[in-house]
Amino acid sequence: MEANKKKFTGVVTSDKMEKTIVVAISTRRLHPLYKKYVTRTKKVKAHDERNDAHAGDLVRVVECRHISKDKCWRLEQILERAK
Repeated sequence: MEANKKKFTGVVTSDKMEKTIVVAISTRRLHPLYKKYVTRTKKVKAHDERNDAHAGDLVRVVECRHISKDKCWRLEQILERAK
C-alpha cells in the first residue's frame, strides 16, 4: 500500500555515507500565542540505492520499513539538482 505512506520534500545536506543521504525537512507552523510563523527543521536519513542524490539537491522521500537503526525513509525522486 503505497497510498498511505508519508512523503516529504527536503534538501540533501549530506551524501558522504554509502547508499545513505541526510535530508533536512523544513515545515512552517503558526505559533498559537504569537501568531508568527516558525520554521522547524528535521533531519532524516534516507536510503539512496544508486547514490544519485548529492548535497544541495531537492528530493522527495517516502516512508518505508526500517533499513537500519536510524534509516526508515527511502529516496523516491530527485526534484531539482543543485546548481
